[in-house]
Amino acid sequence: MKTAAVAAAPVVLLEGSEAHKPLPKVRVSRVLSVLDFILRVAAALGTLASAIAMGTSRQTLPFVARFVRFKANYKDLPMFTFFVIVNSIVCVYLVLSLLVSIVHIIWTGAVKSRITLIILDTAMMGLLTAGASSATAIVFLAHYGSSSVNWFPFCRQFNNFCERISGSLIGSFVAVVVMVLLIIMSSVAISRH
Repeated sequence: MKTAAVAAAPVVLLEGSEAHKPLPKVRVSRVLSVLDFILRVAAALGTLASAIAMGTSRQTLPFVARFVRFKANYKDLPMFTFFVIVNSIVCVYLVLSLLVSIVHIIWTGAVKSRITLIILDTAMMGLLTAGASSATAIVFLAHYGSSSVNWFPFCRQFNNFCERISGSLIGSFVAVVVMVLLIIMSSVAISRH
């Protein structure tokens, strides 16, 4: 009789101690939902800044003759136009998904909407990666050229234009990383249910 009481005592002490209690599922899910909201806002701002920076990039070089001018504009290259369109689409999606993220903060038990967000986030991440990668290839050629096909680096002449298009890639790639984090966090939140 005495051995049964001694064996039960440590179990009672472990259950009552604060160090061994697991965090409540609702609290962790709410923290993940708030973090999801903050990351969505950051990604939306990154894609918006990238689209604006690329969409407003243009430079005109004066030349000796009055009627001859050299211009560089983002519309001249289809990859840059694709980049602006993709970043705009992803920015609109992220702003609209903020509503669903607010619902997840209030109601942490939503699973179907989280699965839908994972699917849409993955599609948007792929689209954003495609746009940023195609623009990166052209920016690389603009900076370094290609001697095998006699393409000269035109960033020597169009410094402001090249700085602006290079800077616009940063916000887009940051948004890609944030989208990866959003997918991982949504997966963790679903696995906790």
